[in-house]
Amino acid sequence: QVQLVESGGGLVQAGGSLRLSCAASGRTFSSYAMGWFRQAPGKEREFVAAISWTARNTDYADSVKGRFTISRDNTKNTVYLQMNSLKPEDTAVYYCAVARWVRIVAGRGNYWGQGTQVTVSS
Repeated sequence: QVQLVESGGGLVQAGGSLRLSCAASGRTFSSYAMGWFRQAPGKEREFVAAISWTARNTDYADSVKGRFTISRDNTKNTVYLQMNSLKPEDTAVYYCAVARWVRIVAGRGNYWGQGTQVTVSS
């Protein structure tokens, strides 16, 4: 059974930083990309960032470019999202996902985590 478990969310003041982690288990994810998405109250889920299996390719939403950094450790089946210079509009539930690269960057995932809440106060 595939499981994706996010951690690292919380409450932070604007301008602060958080680091999210997502650990995957239950199967081999060789050649799979991993990504982060978020959903704010009353809004649709949106793409945040993605990273390919080799980490050679990354992609970011325009709204987070220059502030967020995605990385992964394949020995641990874990993807990270370093979030700096956080803004109140970054407040959302953040989800990680696993899928092939073309699906992740298209906003789709084969497997999803349960989400972790990030709240940025002004």
